Amino acid sequence: MKTAAAVLVETGRPLAVTDLEIPELKPGQVLVDIAFSGVCRTQLLECRGYRGEDRHLPHCLGHEGSGVVSETGPGVSKVKLGDRVILSWIKSTGADVPGTSYPWGSGCVNAGGITTFSRQAVISENRLTLLKNDIPLREAAMLGCAVPTGLGAVFNTARPRAGESLAVLGVGGIGLCAVAAAALAGCMPVVAVDIRESTLHVARQMGATHCVISGNGNVRDELLRICPGGMDYAIEATGRPEVMRDALASVRCQGGAAVIVGNAHHGEQMQVDPKEFNLGKRLLGTWGGDSVPDRDFPRYARLLEAAKLDLRPMLAKIYSLDGINNALDDLEAGTVVRPLVDMTL
Repeated sequence: MKTAAAVLVETGRPLAVTDLEIPELKPGQVLVDIAFSGVCRTQLLECRGYRGEDRHLPHCLGHEGSGVVSETGPGVSKVKLGDRVILSWIKSTGADVPGTSYPWGSGCVNAGGITTFSRQAVISENRLTLLKNDIPLREAAMLGCAVPTGLGAVFNTARPRAGESLAVLGVGGIGLCAVAAAALAGCMPVVAVDIRESTLHVARQMGATHCVISGNGNVRDELLRICPGGMDYAIEATGRPEVMRDALASVRCQGGAAVIVGNAHHGEQMQVDPKEFNLGKRLLGTWGGDSVPDRDFPRYARLLEAAKLDLRPMLAKIYSLDGINNALDDLEAGTVVRPLVDMTL
């Protein structure tokens, strides 16, 4: 049996959409019919070679999606045939299987514990979370990365109280989810910062009370104008070291905290004035929003089901698997917030 998949053969080159032979499942592996896959900036960095040397070429990509279980390997007990599931790079309970190898021509294509840029994919059991809620698989795909990272950076890492101020610097898919979480947490004001007015328009729909165009002056000064004395929290979601510095500079002394979410290019460094820490500011990192899939994904799904969280404004454009390179180009150009691939197209 074969599946269509988008394969990274060489960094800096378009992905090759080709047919791969599906291998026999190992213990702890699950075959999933992918319904939707998100396209994250992390994959863009991989494709363009911005994450350094890639020693696993050729390989499959994608770490966020939704689908239906079509087969289970020996020992799998977490899911069964026909279950709707969330696919995520964030590890949960279940077998941790390093990956698989898809026969391809005279060679093979590597894959990690999760890949989603294909119509079917062999997934490690611990990268799956059962989707019990009656929500569309279209929105459920975002529960694999954008939602847990963005919401988690607010709910789990920053942990603001109602009435505290929060700024999000960079409102792509993860940043928009952080904006939505800040609004849900009762933050005031909720400030979205980005270089594009079109993206800020979406941020307003997601709950931002104020918006700042970052290319029109000093971000710190603009945030201090909105919130004199500094923001209580700043979430950085661009991966740019200079924006990380802006996030730390914009929070208040004696307790303000900047949370770094974005992935910088390989080799880039962030320089920080130590006086920022003498002023009592905090610089926090986060791993996938510190979300625990089996604990947090059902919570996020309930927010979607209750219409407390609305992801539709950020999912305005749908692509086919054959159009995956267009999705990556549009993401890099900033003409789309969070590309979503529909495997039925």
